[in-house]
Amino acid sequence: MSTKTDESRGVAAERVALALQEEILSGKLAPGSRLGEVALADRYDVSRGPVRSALNQLAESGLVSIVPNSGARVRELGRDDARALYEVRAALEAEAARLAAGHADAATGDVLGQLLGQHADEVSAHPQGAYLQGPGDRDFHMVIARMSGNPIILRYLTRELYPQLSLLRVKHRNVTGRGQAALLEHRRIAEAIACGDGEVAALLMRRHIRASWDALEAQLAATPEEQKL
Repeated sequence: MSTKTDESRGVAAERVALALQEEILSGKLAPGSRLGEVALADRYDVSRGPVRSALNQLAESGLVSIVPNSGARVRELGRDDARALYEVRAALEAEAARLAAGHADAATGDVLGQLLGQHADEVSAHPQGAYLQGPGDRDFHMVIARMSGNPIILRYLTRELYPQLSLLRVKHRNVTGRGQAALLEHRRIAEAIACGDGEVAALLMRRHIRASWDALEAQLAATPEEQKL
C-alpha cells in the first residue's frame, strides 16, 4: 500500500513539515516560493490533509505565509519583520544570559571555552567571513538558552525565533569581518556567565545582538509592500 493509506495523518504532517523546513532553512526553497498543496501531496505521497497541516505548522513557526485564496509561500522577511525579531531576540537572550550566569558552576567556563575554541578554529579558517555556527550544541546562543534553565525562553527561541532568524542568517555571509567580531563578543559574554555576573552577561548579550542587527540591517531589502510605503 502507499504512504497515503499506511501513514497516520499526524505522522505524515510532521514528516512533510520537517522535510519542508529543512529545504527552507537550507535555501533550497527560496523566499517567495509557492507551496502548492497538490504538488506537495504528490511529491510526498500523502493526501492534501497532511500537507495542509504541515503548512499550518510552518506558518505558526513563521517560515511560511498563507494568504486566503492565494495559497502558501515561503515567507519573505522584510526589514520591519527582521527588526521586530531582533528586538524580541535581544530581550529573551539577554534574560537567558542573566539566568545562565545565575546557574553557573565550576564546569560552565570549561564548557563555553571548549565550544568557543572550536568556533575560533572555524573563524580562523575564514577570517573575513561570517560566524556560521552548527546546530544544537554547537550553537553558542542555543547553549546559553539551555543553560538559562527556563523552559519557556528555550521554547520561544527554538520553536519560533531561531527558525525565522535562520531565514536571515545567510545574509551574514556577506558581512566582512563580522565573524571575528562576533567571536570576541561571545568570549566576553561567556566570561561574564562563567563568573556568575548576570547583569554584565545580559548587557553584553544585548550589545552583541545589537551589533549583529546593525551588520545585517543594511543588507536587508524591503519587501515590495514596504517599498510602496
